[in-house]
This record gives sequence, structure tokens and C-alpha cells, in this order.
Amino acid sequence: MSEHHHHHGLFHHKKDDEEKPVEAVIYSETTTYPDTGYGGGFTETTTAVITSEEPEINYDKEVRNHKHKEHMGELGTIAAGAFALHEKHKAEKDPEHAHKHKLEEHLATAAAVGAGGYAFHEHHEKKEAKEEKKEHEGKHHHHLF
Repeated sequence: MSEHHHHHGLFHHKKDDEEKPVEAVIYSETTTYPDTGYGGGFTETTTAVITSEEPEINYDKEVRNHKHKEHMGELGTIAAGAFALHEKHKAEKDPEHAHKHKLEEHLATAAAVGAGGYAFHEHHEKKEAKEEKKEHEGKHHHHLF
């Protein structure tokens, strides 16, 4: 007798006993619109599936994702800052096109500030994800002193 094996690919490891049936309510509504004289009437059906379970959140994955985005913001800040310094140097060396280089320097500076703000935002998102993970695991300690 041959056994049936499920192959889920390299990165999709899922065991059959881990799959749980989801209880759901299916809501369906049909509305009929009459013929107005300008065109034929029509029927519209709206269907919604409402589940009682909340999706499982992978907190480790969320922390890694925010950490990765934070690093990308830091790299963007470094790259834009280096380009701004490069354009500042070019403005000094090339007085004929100094105005163009100054504009590019200012644009690169603004991009560096924006990327730094993004990195800062993702840093705080990462901290919040870590706190949510601790609360979810029940390891949230209150320090009284």
C-alpha cells in the first residue's frame, strides 16, 4: 500500500496534524435592482466569511522584519549622507556647476534625514514587537523599585 505524502516545498514545512479546522460563518446577501428605463436591472450578491479565531502572530518573524527594515533605513541614511558629502565636495571643485551640486547636496541631505527617520521608526516598531512577544509569552514583569 502506498502512503500519501504532502510535499510543501523547501521553506513551507507544515505537518498535517498542525492544520486545525476553522469555524466560520458565511453571510450572503442578494439585492435585486429594478429596470430604470435607462438600462436593464441587475442582481448583486455580497458574500462574507466571518471567522471566530484570530490569526496566530509569529512575534519572532515580526521582530526580525522590523530589524531588517531598521538596517535598510540605516544603510539608506549612510548612502544618502555620503552622496551629500560628495556633492558638497563637487560644488567646491566645480564652481561653474556649483548651483547644481548644491541642489543635489540638499536633496541628498533631505533623503538622509528621511531614511534616518524611517530607521528610527522601525527601531521603535521592533521594540514594540519585542514587548508584545513578552506579553504574549507571559514574561511581562512589573518592577516596583
